[in-house]
Amino acid sequence: VRLGYDLCPQEQEFLSKRKRQVAQAMKRVLQLDYDLQDHEVPVVAVMTTGGGTRSYTATFGCMRGLKKLDFLDCVTYLSSLSGTSWAMAQIYKDPYWSQKDLDDKISEAKKQVTKNKMEMFTMERMKYYYQQLNQRKQDGQKTTFIDLWGLIIEYLLNDGKDNHRLSDEREALIDGQNPLPIYVTMNVKEKYSTEDFKEWIEFTPYEVGSLKYGAFVHPENFGSEFFMGQLIKQLPESRMCYLHGDVLRYSGISHYLFSIVDEDPYLPSRPHEIRSHMYVPAGKLSNRIREVLTDRLSVAQYHNFLKGFQLHNQYLENNNFQRWKDTVLDHCPNQLTEYEDYLGLVDAGFFINTSGPPLLRPQRNVDVIVHLSYTAEKACKYYADQGIPFPNVVLAEEDKKHLKECYYFNESEAPGCPILVFFPLVNDTFQHHKAPGEKRCSETEMAEGNVDLSSWKTPYSTYCLRYSDEDFDKLVNLSEYNILNNQHLIFQALRSAIEKKRKSHHKN
Repeated sequence: VRLGYDLCPQEQEFLSKRKRQVAQAMKRVLQLDYDLQDHEVPVVAVMTTGGGTRSYTATFGCMRGLKKLDFLDCVTYLSSLSGTSWAMAQIYKDPYWSQKDLDDKISEAKKQVTKNKMEMFTMERMKYYYQQLNQRKQDGQKTTFIDLWGLIIEYLLNDGKDNHRLSDEREALIDGQNPLPIYVTMNVKEKYSTEDFKEWIEFTPYEVGSLKYGAFVHPENFGSEFFMGQLIKQLPESRMCYLHGDVLRYSGISHYLFSIVDEDPYLPSRPHEIRSHMYVPAGKLSNRIREVLTDRLSVAQYHNFLKGFQLHNQYLENNNFQRWKDTVLDHCPNQLTEYEDYLGLVDAGFFINTSGPPLLRPQRNVDVIVHLSYTAEKACKYYADQGIPFPNVVLAEEDKKHLKECYYFNESEAPGCPILVFFPLVNDTFQHHKAPGEKRCSETEMAEGNVDLSSWKTPYSTYCLRYSDEDFDKLVNLSEYNILNNQHLIFQALRSAIEKKRKSHHKN
């Protein structure tokens, strides 16, 4: 276990390589007639939020829009959770994805999103689930319902078994050729809701770690057994599909998938979990699968790599201990995470639908955040409560009723406060324009702009796992259009960040 709040040496080396790429890209996209000095190059992050198949699909459109603006080469970090993490993992299978167009990846995503989902419960598939869960248990992992859900996600996103692992994504960073992906989840405790207790956990291809404790392990060792920081028993690295299960938001999707058939196998829930049913055909196989699973419904359990650490009895007075203000359990030494045998991981959507906390670590010095989200105001309040510098996102009542495609926030002069470019997922001018500056004319073109995101009839509800070809294309095209139609605000953020960096350097 690596202890410390600094970035690991691998990430620091990546940043050095990435900065050179970013400097050249910013000169190109902003049409500068001079080279940026190291101290002038801002750190740009794209921060996504979850939403199952909807966020999975929209992410591809947003990435294609950013690619067309030549903006991806300006980005240092991409953070994700829930459905956006599904998209990121698919994209990062290609070590040079941001150097190519995304049409092939979007075509593959469309194939998976529009396919028949009922095959996930065929007898052949159920046998596969059982074999995989049994193997995971034999490997030494504590299998839970979330592992089963991870295998279902594997089916939803792929034609066959997906052996992709988080550590494989280092190949996409070796030359600094892509942004660094960060996947976000939370550690929770039994008998406490996420409102009362949660600890942010970040996953990168280099490390998995706790923001609060400043403790990190390599992805290959996450889930293995540790004691007092030493590796006791090495377990195989989990496949990415299992990590996808950890970062699923259950809001409604579970009710689509898990309903009563012949049996009524209720899985006991905790106060912070949504009660649900598990859909399995009656018979010996279903019983054997349940034997492999534990009684936890929506919490994935991994061996705790913090186990056995002893903090100083005055840890609360130690400025290095990153105590977050949203839990009172830190005042009780025997309630700290190092006393637990297992980490309990859930989707951050159980609390707040944001992947932002890892980006706001002061060590990452993020200057600009492109925020693809519905929840900027709620996230803003949370960061303010924690004392984390973040723009004061306040929308007028008129905007709340009719959201614009993009908002720009750069009012704060507080040190470390990033510039925010906020993209709600809305259908505004896309209704009347097929491309920026190009109005729709024909009846067919008008129909292509009719994207229902909010009514009770919307095809993009989080209950929905399967889209029609038309609905998939509409959401991808809308997401891309909103990015392209607001390039002036994105580029304005870059120029402002460069100027801020320059002024700060001169002051020092």
